[in-house]
Amino acid sequence: MAKKKASRGKAKETLVVGSKLKAALKGSGKKTFNVSSDTLDAMNEYMYWLVDQAQKRCEANGRKTIRPHDIMA
Repeated sequence: MAKKKASRGKAKETLVVGSKLKAALKGSGKKTFNVSSDTLDAMNEYMYWLVDQAQKRCEANGRKTIRPHDIMA
Protein backbone atom coordinates (compact mmCIF):
# COMPACT_ATOMS: atom_id res chain seq x y z
CA MET A 1 0.00 0.00 0.00
CA ALA A 2 2.90 2.34 -0.70
CA LYS A 3 1.27 4.22 -3.56
CA LYS A 4 -2.32 4.92 -4.45
CA LYS A 5 -3.61 6.07 -7.78
CA ALA A 6 -5.37 9.42 -7.54
CA SER A 7 -8.43 10.23 -9.59
CA ARG A 8 -6.39 12.53 -11.84
CA GLY A 9 -3.99 9.73 -12.75
CA LYS A 10 -1.17 10.81 -10.43
CA ALA A 11 0.12 8.36 -7.84
CA LYS A 12 -0.10 9.59 -4.25
CA GLU A 13 2.21 8.18 -1.66
CA THR A 14 0.57 6.88 1.50
CA LEU A 15 1.33 9.24 4.39
CA VAL A 16 -0.13 7.09 7.14
CA VAL A 17 1.01 3.72 8.47
CA GLY A 18 -2.05 1.61 7.80
CA SER A 19 -1.61 -0.95 10.56
CA LYS A 20 -0.93 1.67 13.23
CA LEU A 21 -3.84 3.88 12.16
CA LYS A 22 -6.21 0.93 11.97
CA ALA A 23 -5.17 -0.19 15.47
CA ALA A 24 -5.75 3.33 16.83
CA LEU A 25 -9.16 3.59 15.18
CA LYS A 26 -10.24 0.16 16.42
CA GLY A 27 -9.57 1.12 20.02
CA SER A 28 -9.12 -1.34 22.85
CA GLY A 29 -10.75 -2.45 26.04
CA LYS A 30 -14.51 -2.85 26.37
CA LYS A 31 -15.37 -0.85 23.25
CA THR A 32 -13.78 -1.69 19.90
CA PHE A 33 -14.74 -0.52 16.42
CA ASN A 34 -14.58 -2.05 12.97
CA VAL A 35 -12.68 -0.08 10.33
CA SER A 36 -13.80 -0.20 6.69
CA SER A 37 -11.18 -0.70 3.99
CA ASP A 38 -11.65 2.77 2.48
CA THR A 39 -11.17 4.54 5.84
CA LEU A 40 -7.37 4.49 5.47
CA ASP A 41 -7.65 6.08 2.01
CA ALA A 42 -9.90 8.81 3.41
CA MET A 43 -7.42 9.50 6.23
CA ASN A 44 -4.57 9.69 3.73
CA GLU A 45 -6.52 12.23 1.64
CA TYR A 46 -7.17 14.24 4.81
CA MET A 47 -3.44 14.21 5.59
CA TYR A 48 -2.68 15.62 2.13
CA TRP A 49 -5.31 18.32 2.73
CA LEU A 50 -3.71 19.21 6.10
CA VAL A 51 -0.28 19.48 4.45
CA ASP A 52 -1.69 21.75 1.75
CA GLN A 53 -3.40 24.00 4.31
CA ALA A 54 -0.23 24.24 6.42
CA GLN A 55 1.82 25.21 3.36
CA LYS A 56 -0.70 27.89 2.39
CA ARG A 57 -0.77 29.36 5.90
CA CYS A 58 3.02 29.35 6.11
CA GLU A 59 3.35 31.09 2.74
CA ALA A 60 0.63 33.63 3.63
CA ASN A 61 2.65 34.56 6.72
CA GLY A 62 5.84 35.04 4.69
CA ARG A 63 7.63 32.06 6.19
CA LYS A 64 9.37 29.01 4.75
CA THR A 65 9.18 26.98 7.95
CA ILE A 66 5.96 25.14 8.75
CA ARG A 67 5.18 25.33 12.45
CA PRO A 68 2.76 23.28 14.56
CA HIS A 69 0.18 26.08 14.62
CA ASP A 70 0.07 26.00 10.80
CA ILE A 71 -1.28 22.46 11.05
CA MET A 72 -3.54 22.90 14.05
CA ALA A 73 -5.19 26.14 12.87
